Amino acid sequence: MITVTPRHPALGAEIRGVDMHRPMDEATRKAVHDAWMKYLVVVFPDQRISDQEHVAFTRHFGDPEIFHQTSLHLRSDRVREIFLVSNVDEDGKLLKPSEPGQKQLSSARQWHTDSSYRPMPSMGSLLHGIEISRTGGLTQFINMYKVYDELPESLRRQVEGRKARHDFGMLHRLVGNPPPSAAEQAAMPPVWHPMVRRHPVTGRPSLYISSIYNDQVEGLGDDAAHRLIEELSEFAAQPKYMYRHVWEPHDVLMWDNRCTVHAVTPHDPTERRVMHRTTIVGSEPVVAG
Repeated sequence: MITVTPRHPALGAEIRGVDMHRPMDEATRKAVHDAWMKYLVVVFPDQRISDQEHVAFTRHFGDPEIFHQTSLHLRSDRVREIFLVSNVDEDGKLLKPSEPGQKQLSSARQWHTDSSYRPMPSMGSLLHGIEISRTGGLTQFINMYKVYDELPESLRRQVEGRKARHDFGMLHRLVGNPPPSAAEQAAMPPVWHPMVRRHPVTGRPSLYISSIYNDQVEGLGDDAAHRLIEELSEFAAQPKYMYRHVWEPHDVLMWDNRCTVHAVTPHDPTERRVMHRTTIVGSEPVVAG
């Protein structure tokens, strides 16, 4: 028997009664999925799982993504479905903020949604807090259904019926890293998605932007596109739309990338922070809302 307890009026709930060491029966899986669709972000406290168990739990909801970029050591060498959101390498060495992989991870301090640069963007993500930060490192989530519902008319007119470009290559320009290799660029060319998308399960429209990947907006020059994404992100980042997760060791968070954006708060880079993430492969293209 699972219990679901809301954590914020806008989004976020805690689920207890699930043991990720064991396979789920279909009734439990459906109850978890229903809570996920209702609350957008769900927290499973105290799940001391292995990476293999993390991947197995993810498979109850879809196929785990294999991160395409191999040059920055952000993909686990041991379990390839695991993306390393960590300032510690797999041998336990603390990494410097100046290292290219750490610089790329620093982009997560801006609002984004995972894998929006794919033709079929990610459905969701699951993040396991193995070693957590106490100097910051909160993960913040925004309910983009509510943001869209309450957009001022001036902003609504600018996004309805319009597409934005999502380019993985924008990351290197943001953080000052060398550009992706030719193979990485060929594997992940830029894509255009509607700025208002309809959720395939709930049918609800939401604002769909991802500021670390959006470099162009249909019909706008580069400066105007940048200003619009900035203005939309600023409007979205209001406390009434936001759940701020304060980590406890071995929390596992699962969120819906189709109707949320998230960002991490800064923390002391000399403090170890070890987070392992799986990302659920998208099952459908973005459909305009």
